[in-house]
Amino acid sequence: MGQDIYISGAERGSGKSVIVLAMMDYFTGHNGNVGFFRPVTRVDARHDPLIHLVMERYSIDAPCEDLYGCTSDTARELIAADRYDELLKRVLEKYRRLQARHDQVLCAGTDYSGGYAALEFDFNADVANNLGCSILPVVRGSGRSVGEIRDATGGFLQSLRERHCDILATVVNGVARSQVEELRADFAQGATDNPAVYLVPEEPALSRPTVGDIAHSLDARVLQGDTDTLNREITHYTVAAMQVPDFLDHLEEGGLVITPGDRADIILACLMSYPSSACPQIAGLLLSGGLDPAPQLQKLLDGLGKPPFAVLETNGDTFTTAMQVNQVKGVLTPDNEHKLAAALGLVEASVPLPELAKSLAGERGNRMTPLMFEYELVQRARADRQHIVLPEGSEERILRAAELLTLRNVAKLTLLGDRDAIQQKIQALGLRLEDVDVIDPQHSPLREQFADTYYELRRHKGISRDMAHDSMADVSYFGTMMVHHGQADGMVSGAVHTTQHTIRPAFEIIKTRPGTAIVSSVFFMCLEDRVLVYGDCAVNPDPDARQLADIAISSADTARLFGVEPRIAMLSYSTGASGKGSAVDKVREATQLARELRPELMIEGPIQYDAAIDAGVARTKLPDSQVAGSATVFIFPDLNTGNNTYKAVQRSAGAVAVGPVLQGLNQPVNDLSRGCTVTDIVNTVAITAVQAQTGDAP
Repeated sequence: MGQDIYISGAERGSGKSVIVLAMMDYFTGHNGNVGFFRPVTRVDARHDPLIHLVMERYSIDAPCEDLYGCTSDTARELIAADRYDELLKRVLEKYRRLQARHDQVLCAGTDYSGGYAALEFDFNADVANNLGCSILPVVRGSGRSVGEIRDATGGFLQSLRERHCDILATVVNGVARSQVEELRADFAQGATDNPAVYLVPEEPALSRPTVGDIAHSLDARVLQGDTDTLNREITHYTVAAMQVPDFLDHLEEGGLVITPGDRADIILACLMSYPSSACPQIAGLLLSGGLDPAPQLQKLLDGLGKPPFAVLETNGDTFTTAMQVNQVKGVLTPDNEHKLAAALGLVEASVPLPELAKSLAGERGNRMTPLMFEYELVQRARADRQHIVLPEGSEERILRAAELLTLRNVAKLTLLGDRDAIQQKIQALGLRLEDVDVIDPQHSPLREQFADTYYELRRHKGISRDMAHDSMADVSYFGTMMVHHGQADGMVSGAVHTTQHTIRPAFEIIKTRPGTAIVSSVFFMCLEDRVLVYGDCAVNPDPDARQLADIAISSADTARLFGVEPRIAMLSYSTGASGKGSAVDKVREATQLARELRPELMIEGPIQYDAAIDAGVARTKLPDSQVAGSATVFIFPDLNTGNNTYKAVQRSAGAVAVGPVLQGLNQPVNDLSRGCTVTDIVNTVAITAVQAQTGDAP
């Protein structure tokens, strides 16, 4: 199994198909089980030349619909309707299905040929990130000076870095052979800061169209021709509008002759010129005007046996046909072994494919974008549905979220509250919630049983039987008791209740998991290009060193449970050994305790936030750290710091904060913010369901 790769052109005409072919050829030859995927294809995928080439050459036995995310028409509609995230989700969903069947997947980006070409660079970068792929950008070298190639390559790489793409290497394709050595020296000077840049020299034969390319692009009829004649390369075009003697003077080797279909003299001249050693050998004949050759001439053509060259026919007039022919570019096709071999040989001589493969070897990357986080969350919850109780059953946001959760089959749900009021609200909102249970704690037969349990649990605290009975009328206590008795797997509340009202019953009834010093919380901070974990920002005002170490360990386990590889930064106002004072000493002690308790974890501290998240700062302050510059789990020294920081990042960076997610309880109970959205509720229910799948909360 290896890291998946995304090959993207920087612009139209980069020639990325040649690079895709070479990479696909290498990986299938060495890894075997390699899949191929395109995020967007043409209206009909069967007319996508790259999908067709890959399916035919590598005998892919799968519907072509499995090999792409959506059509270009669908993509344009979603972008125009401001539903860009939905487009990315569709691509991700189909990619994940394909990925599950293969050890490695090679993705080929868009062609810059649609009506949204200006957006395609951003789209390809977003797709590569959200699929978790290393990106291999391909820059066009043809028709550019050395300086223009340098500028185009540098600008493209800078744009990819700004989007936090994982850049494998860069290929500049179609470089004039006279420019190769100078460019190689230039790019070698910047090798310490940039990924490797490989130069593929130009090969004019690869860009030349074949007679078959002309037939396909113009939708021309093939009157005469076989695989060999259709695969002949066209070096130039000749429009035959003159008399035969003058026409013969203009024949050139490898030319395509364009003439009206009723010009029997030109057709016969072409046929007679072919066996003559004194005449150049043309590549093909294209008849215009939709005029069939005379029956006698057609009979002559049919009697030739193997045709000396292909004869095509199109309906367009001669001028229009000539203009169309001039726009046709060469493409790689599965039946043109000569061109395929030339393309493979060129790339293999220029790009060290074994080195790239070695860089991609091992486990697939652990990049986690917000879109990936949400997708994986819902898919994991659906895989093993859990029963989640929602105490705030009459709240509109809860009801709308419940409908989405039910339609997506994420969890079995129970709503708590007055049954009639809830049903009236459902009807008024026009929601479909037929499969959701509704329980009124005031009148439920479970109330007596729950009161007995609560009394036994809390009578040492002075709780009387009547007080226990009254407590069970409260939806938070009733919902928590459902979880305690196994009648629900988890609980989510807090849309209209305070955090204390939500979590106090959990502290009293569900209690702390053995081996955990303290119940704490994390927020999943969904930034534009990654997901970070912040703890503790909601529960513990001023944890001591032992508690802080426990928060770090619990947060690491929570991060890993939800697909974020934990690299833990124990935050302070000082980095390394430079700071003094009780606040820094607490973090230093907590770091040491956490390392002793869980030596396999990557933990750094004390460390400042900038050194934890910024690679440039990290190189200066902690150059040898495994965590500095790439931290994913941020542990704050106290609630004041953590709560203010998460809110500042949420508002200033436009991040989505999912949480707080409680950790350390025997069973999962999670709190919502009173300002939560329907999406927040859906995500929190899915998180709670995933926690419940493990048998206990992290």
